[in-house]
Amino acid sequence: MTAPIEIDVWQGEIAELEVDALIVGASESLFMTAGAAASVKRHGGDAIERAAVDQGPIEPGRAVATTGGSLAAAYVIHAVAVGHDRIADPDRFRAAVRSALALCGPLQLHRVAVAPLGAEHGAFTIEDAAALLISTLVDEGANHGLESVVIATAHTSDTRAIGDALAKERARVG
Repeated sequence: MTAPIEIDVWQGEIAELEVDALIVGASESLFMTAGAAASVKRHGGDAIERAAVDQGPIEPGRAVATTGGSLAAAYVIHAVAVGHDRIADPDRFRAAVRSALALCGPLQLHRVAVAPLGAEHGAFTIEDAAALLISTLVDEGANHGLESVVIATAHTSDTRAIGDALAKERARVG
């Protein structure tokens, strides 16, 4: 049996974390214009966005990996949890997280940070996005070689919502 992954919540700039990779929300075109993705581009350089855009466009529910540019993280994984249609589709969301996690094994990633996906443009509430993200990480993360995940938030209210969802998931799995 695979050991469960450790999941923590941290409030601050995801781009500052020293992990193997950062997982950020993306649009189908993979331009890094909003939320955590914009922060990662600002801190890590335009080369990250160029490498992503060169692999696109991609469909919602998919993810691609790029270099981490000048970040401490070697890689950035761009996950499209919500498409241009802004429809809150839980299956698409989970597929995007699974697609991002599937990149971890081949890239030998063990420690990643992930931004709250799907809530950047209001398609999902932070509470719904947190519940979906955490349940998918718990169910799938260890299967891809992950040991630990930091969910990095930018706002106190997001930190609280993610912390609450994490506590509920821990109570569910015992």
